[in-house]
Amino acid sequence: MKSRRTLLVRTGHGSAAASAVPGLPGAAPGAAQAVRPVPPVPLDPPDLPPAVPPAAPAAAPPVVPPRPVDPPAVPAPSRPDAAVPGPVPEPLFTSAPGLNWAAPAPAPVPPAPAPPGPDPRAAADLPPTARDLELIRASLAVVEPVADRATAHFYALIFLGHPEVRALFPAAMDVQRDRLFRALLLAARGAGDPAGLRAYLRALGCAHRRYGTLTGHYGPVGDCLVAALARYAGSRWTAETELAWRRAYRLISSIMIEAAEEDARTSPPWWQGEVVAHQRRTPDVAVLTVRPDQAYPYRAGQYTSLETPWWPRVWRYFSFASAPRPDGLLTFHVKAVQAGWVSNALVHRAAPGDVLRLGPAAGGMTLDHTDGADLLLVGGGTGIAPMRALVEEAVEYGAAGRSVEVFYGARRAEELYELAGLRELAQRHGRLTVRPVLSGPGAGPAGAATTGPLTGELPEAVARFGPWTGRTAYLAGPPAMVRRTTGVLLRAGVPAERIRHDLAAR
Repeated sequence: MKSRRTLLVRTGHGSAAASAVPGLPGAAPGAAQAVRPVPPVPLDPPDLPPAVPPAAPAAAPPVVPPRPVDPPAVPAPSRPDAAVPGPVPEPLFTSAPGLNWAAPAPAPVPPAPAPPGPDPRAAADLPPTARDLELIRASLAVVEPVADRATAHFYALIFLGHPEVRALFPAAMDVQRDRLFRALLLAARGAGDPAGLRAYLRALGCAHRRYGTLTGHYGPVGDCLVAALARYAGSRWTAETELAWRRAYRLISSIMIEAAEEDARTSPPWWQGEVVAHQRRTPDVAVLTVRPDQAYPYRAGQYTSLETPWWPRVWRYFSFASAPRPDGLLTFHVKAVQAGWVSNALVHRAAPGDVLRLGPAAGGMTLDHTDGADLLLVGGGTGIAPMRALVEEAVEYGAAGRSVEVFYGARRAEELYELAGLRELAQRHGRLTVRPVLSGPGAGPAGAATTGPLTGELPEAVARFGPWTGRTAYLAGPPAMVRRTTGVLLRAGVPAERIRHDLAAR
C-alpha cells in the first residue's frame, strides 16, 4: 500500500512525457528522446540531503587494428563442373513466348549473304534511263485523276512522320498541294528538254530557301513521295517503277540542293521590303512601291513571291512592273481576286510603312539584247506589269534598231489603268506602238477602230495585225488568254522558241 504523501510520476504508455515535468530539462526540438524511468519525487523534501551518485568509470579508448600489409585472400568460388550444364529456365507460358522471362541469350545469327546482283542503293544513284521516264509517265497518268488524294496522303505522311517540318508550310494546304503535282508533271514531261528542266529545278531549289528548307529535308520527302505514289498508282506500281521514281527524285533533289547551296553563298533566303507608296488605280487594282532592305537583283520580265504579315507562310507570285531603277525601288501591280488571301491584303489592307517579305527573282521571260529581233508584247489585265518593265528596258538598250508593238487588253476602258503611262513612253520613243483592246460588254463589234481602243478578244486582235514572223513574242495575263494567244502565234508561223511566257513555271 502506497503512502499518501508520495506521488510517483512515471513515463510510459498513458503518462506525461519527461519533458513535460516542471524542473526537468527539455530535449532539443525535433530530437529523438530516450525513455527512461524518473526517480520518485516526494511532495515534502526529506530531512537528509540527497545521495550523490558515484562517478561513472572513464571509458577506455577504442582499439584500432593495424593496417593490413597484404590484401585479403579471396577463395575461388566453388561451383559444379562447367562441363555439366545446369537446368535451362523455361517460359512460364510456352504459348506466349513474347512475355518477359529470363532465359539464356540466343546464339547470334550470322547475317544472310547479300543476294547476287547490283546493290539497290547503288542502282538508285544512277541517272534515270529512257525506260525509267516511260514508267514515270505511265504511273503519273494513273495518279493524275486522283492527284488531290495522292498529294493529301503525301503531306499526311510527311507531317505524321516528321512533325517538325509542319511549321514550314502554310495553315491552308490547298494551293501547296496543287503546286506539288504540277511540279511533278513538269519534271516528268520536261525530260526531253534537259537544259530547260535544269533551269526550272535550280530556280525551284533557290525559291525553297524562303520556306526554311534544308538539305536534310529532301531525303524524308522523297521516301514519303514514293510511298504516296505507290498507294495510288495501282497495278502500274512495280519494283521497276519504284526504282525509276527514286532515280528521278535523286536527280531532281540533287539539282535543287546544289542550286540552293550555291545561292546561299551570295544572297539571303528572303528580303524585307517596306511599302513606301500604295496607289489604288481601280477599285480592285493597286500599284505598290516597295523599298527592299538591301540590294535586290532582278531583270525586267521576271517575277517574285511576296508574303504579307497577315498571312504567314503564304506566298504568291507577282511580276515586277518596272525595270531595275537607280534608287532600288520595286513596283508591283496587284489585282484583288476572289478568295485571294494575299492579293486582297495587298490591295485593301496594305499601307505605307507595312513590311513584306520577298523571295528571290525568278522567271526566264527576259530580253536578249544580242538578238536584235523586233518585239511583240501582249498583256491582259495586270499582265501589263511585266510588259511595262520590258518596254522600259527595250527602249533604254535597244530603241535605236528594234521596234516594239504592245497589245494591252481589258474588259472596260477604266481597267486600262496603265495606258497613259505607256502612251507617254510611246511619245518619247518613235519605234514603240501601243494598241489598247477592250473585250467587255458595250465595247462594240470586233474590229479595228480608227480612234480609241480596239474591240474584241485580245488574241483575235493580235491575229488581225499580223503577220508576226521574225518577231519575239512575250505574253502575260490570264492563263486562258496566254494559251489562246500562243495558239494564234503558232498558226501565224511564229516558232515556239520565240514565244515566251512563264505560265508553267508559276
